[in-house]
Amino acid sequence: MPRQRALLFPSRGSSARNPPPPERAEGEEEQEEEGVEVAAGAGAEEEERWSTILPELLGEILRRVESSDRQWPLRKSLVSCACVCRRWRQVTTGVVGPPRDTGTITFAASLKQPGPRDLPIQCYIKRNKNNNTFCLYLSLTHTFMDKGKFLLAAQRFRHRAHVEYIISLNADDMSQRSNAYVGKLRSDFLGLNFKIYDSQPPFDGAEPLTNRVSRRFASKQISPQVPAGNFEIGQASYKFNLLKTRGPRRMLCTLQCPAENSRKVHQKIPRPDASGSDAGSVVLKNKVPRWHDHLKCWCLNFHGRVTVASVKNFQLVASSNPNRAGDGAVDVYEPVLLQFGKVGDDMFTMDYREPLSAFQAFAICLTSFGTKFACE
Repeated sequence: MPRQRALLFPSRGSSARNPPPPERAEGEEEQEEEGVEVAAGAGAEEEERWSTILPELLGEILRRVESSDRQWPLRKSLVSCACVCRRWRQVTTGVVGPPRDTGTITFAASLKQPGPRDLPIQCYIKRNKNNNTFCLYLSLTHTFMDKGKFLLAAQRFRHRAHVEYIISLNADDMSQRSNAYVGKLRSDFLGLNFKIYDSQPPFDGAEPLTNRVSRRFASKQISPQVPAGNFEIGQASYKFNLLKTRGPRRMLCTLQCPAENSRKVHQKIPRPDASGSDAGSVVLKNKVPRWHDHLKCWCLNFHGRVTVASVKNFQLVASSNPNRAGDGAVDVYEPVLLQFGKVGDDMFTMDYREPLSAFQAFAICLTSFGTKFACE
């Protein structure tokens, strides 16, 4: 009886949820340790079996899978191949080209790589006014009704004098301490000036934002080999409309992009600065719409990608002179690097190309939401 009572009512040093293990004979302990070693050895043997495939054969298999599955959801099989073992993951990432060359988004790292040089990547954003969330999807067809591939999510939070948008890989987890955290967007009191922060440094030696919130992060999804934090990578600002004249918004964006990503995008894009880092500044301005006398409104050619008139609609082009942003001095054949427009009550299209990444384009589009009394 005393022994049974000791099991039902554990001593002060133990707990009811975690009772002390019962005493076992020496032979039983040796057998259990051997069982653990056998299980671990079986897992290592299984991984080694997959990794011992001939490199030529493995590369040929993954190349055929990559070429046969160009769009989602079929592209899910390529991601499954990368999850087999470490060697398969290395070969798969070597076979899959960046979005700039292939025009496809496969892994999470593709969200922070520049888009294609020629044809833009077409996406759309769904807004939920009930919880102030915005979800970015990759368009799988040319219609606006398809169920796209989820890419990123953002949620708006108000902190006294400013507003923040937390951007995450998981729509159900918007914490800055989460593994899914990829960056944030922060505005001033008037909602005219925004700063874009990345969870990973844009170049070697970049200094993170120093405040109490950003001291510790656990972001490991995009680039696990570098420390996580809040690194400023760009700014977006809207011109203050002092006279309250009617007209479209005028915006200017300055982004930090790797030097190799900002070359040959357009002749008017500034050259990378000589600050000692490998990052250059890319300046974008909105393409000013033309006044249509018959329709009595401002118009831009979105090539069928925008169907609803809204002050939020915009097109961004390269700029060589930030002081003349939005003054209408834009070449008719200026290539549009990012366009954003409304197609429904809570549906918006987003098309981007090099040198912008999906993360940068999404952050810029988020600045368009919200009423801006000081510029319209």
